[in-house]
Amino acid sequence: MTRFTLNGRPLAFDLDPQTPLLFALRDAANITSAKYGCDDQSCHACTVLVDGQAVRSCTLTIARAEGAVVQTVEGLAPDDPLFSAWEDEQVSLCGFCDPGFMCALSALLAVNSAPTEEELAAIPNRCPCGAGPRIRKAAQLAARRIRQASAPQAVQTADSNLTEGFSLGSGGDGN
Repeated sequence: MTRFTLNGRPLAFDLDPQTPLLFALRDAANITSAKYGCDDQSCHACTVLVDGQAVRSCTLTIARAEGAVVQTVEGLAPDDPLFSAWEDEQVSLCGFCDPGFMCALSALLAVNSAPTEEELAAIPNRCPCGAGPRIRKAAQLAARRIRQASAPQAVQTADSNLTEGFSLGSGGDGN
């Protein structure tokens, strides 16, 4: 029995340990966002997060996923900036590659909230429909939103009002 956590839920799979994670997700766990898109492991449509790292689920056996935390696009927080950026930039064409891209970008943005164009271009996922430029724009927008959300905010405390009305100027008595 192979066990790992999937989108926050501990699961056990009674499958051949050499079963690719992709097939365990799709056929046993009914998670269909990870896509089977090629026969040569090059499209990355099956990308999921394993312990926070973007991984092609077609190349990882469930035996190697034993004890791991696996996350698909369904496991991303509903308020993840990638979702709103994806919508704002109208990224989706056919949508087939979206979940894999979102997982790959989530892994990148978790460690780098200011990726360069070169770093975004280095993501191996591909979109045959040509949404690449919009995907990069959405990634940059999500990164900006992450940086803005983590920027320190001015906080007014009760002590902030202690200096109101106080002046270092003259007190009206000529001094």
